[in-house]
Amino acid sequence: MGQMDEYRPAALETAYGRVLEVGFGTARNLTHYPPGVSSLAGVDPLPAASARVQARMRAAPFPVEHHALRADGALPFDTCSFDTIVTTWTLCSIPEPLRALAEMRRVLRPGGRFLFIEHGRSERPATARWQDRLNPLWVRVAGGCNMNRAIESLVQEGGFELTACRRFLGKGPRVLATLFQGIALRRD
Repeated sequence: MGQMDEYRPAALETAYGRVLEVGFGTARNLTHYPPGVSSLAGVDPLPAASARVQARMRAAPFPVEHHALRADGALPFDTCSFDTIVTTWTLCSIPEPLRALAEMRRVLRPGGRFLFIEHGRSERPATARWQDRLNPLWVRVAGGCNMNRAIESLVQEGGFELTACRRFLGKGPRVLATLFQGIALRRD
């Protein structure tokens, strides 16, 4: 995912306070968080066992904790305990994304921000048809990644108020290159 690093700073620039990063992965986001972040809890189904991930966690200018678990189960955090939630190229591979979004919403405080950059369904009908055709095979060979999820709709169905979303074409094959960078809020 190093080829996506150029998109990370803009996606994370409004993160602040206590952050929950869903899809922590190899900890590539840590160097891109702004100074207003006070701590970060990372959730990923894979353990943060590699020396590189451990080094990135130690080098962060704020405390970082890792939780090896799926995001679409019950998250082990109190309700309203985070100021910001972040996903970067994550919603594509969560088996039950609406369940995960409901849990993220639960642990985000009212008025808190959900920041995301994701790939998903193209607005071009021909590309979307190819995404639908290729997706069953892609899910099997790409570790559960779905190329055709409608990200904006998914975020809204998950209970968030979408306040900004920039759709653009990134690098790579068109079926994987439709990117969504957005900010959503928990209102209530």
